[in-house]
Amino acid sequence: MTNKRVVRHLRCVAPLLLLFALGGTAGAQPAPSLRDGAFDCLMDAAQRVKLGASVTGLIRSVNVGRGDVVRRGDVVAQLASEVEEANLALARVRAENDAPVASAEQRAEYAERRAGRLQRLRASAAVSEREYDEAATEARVAALTLRDARMNLEAARAELLRAEEQVAQRRILSPVDGIVVERHLAGGEYMHEQAQLLTLAQIDPIHVEVFLPVAFYGQIATGDVATVLPEAPVGGEHAARVSVVDRVMDAASGTFGVRLLLPNPDLALPAGLRCRIRFRAPG
Repeated sequence: MTNKRVVRHLRCVAPLLLLFALGGTAGAQPAPSLRDGAFDCLMDAAQRVKLGASVTGLIRSVNVGRGDVVRRGDVVAQLASEVEEANLALARVRAENDAPVASAEQRAEYAERRAGRLQRLRASAAVSEREYDEAATEARVAALTLRDARMNLEAARAELLRAEEQVAQRRILSPVDGIVVERHLAGGEYMHEQAQLLTLAQIDPIHVEVFLPVAFYGQIATGDVATVLPEAPVGGEHAARVSVVDRVMDAASGTFGVRLLLPNPDLALPAGLRCRIRFRAPG
């Protein structure tokens, strides 16, 4: 039975559980207490990610398979990147070449010193106005050349960043801590725009989903603690905390949904498992 079918089953069963708790009568009864009974629930993954890529290309390698544990930021696959890596090497050489800037600085400093000397000699009429004007113009041109060289170096460094990002795009990273549920493609296959490489499931924390009859609405709030009892063969008792209480009821089944977070740091608890849940008294 799929998780969606289990959810529908829980919605249908919840009102029957309440009726049973009330003795099967529809007469006036005191308001039932949420803490008096246990309810069916489902332990599900916090999220499932169908992992793709931001670029297309030939898959060089896939580093994980079904059942493997992955951490956020792990490289799970690599696309062919020979051209991008060559462009990166070229961009790095250009970004590290500051010789044009150093040369332009020397020419600018010399032109400025020469123009200063001619300006002083001009006061004593030792040089003509034309000679001084040429020196001053050369100094301004040298300053502009230096500015252009510096801008070219900055552009080369920006190109290096772009080349690094292009190479990084060929590495496919895991966006979550989780488990590989399914591998859809392998090395040598083509990764197109709509392709899915892996399906990942985040199971820390686990989401515990339960549907309660509307008669219990108002008796539970975010932050409340409950005891989750997974079905065999997992078993045991585990504390979970309420994270969501739906504010929109399901009129057809007369229920509302509650989600709890169940910590699972060692990934010992599986997702997709049925369970029973008992809500504790506040405090």
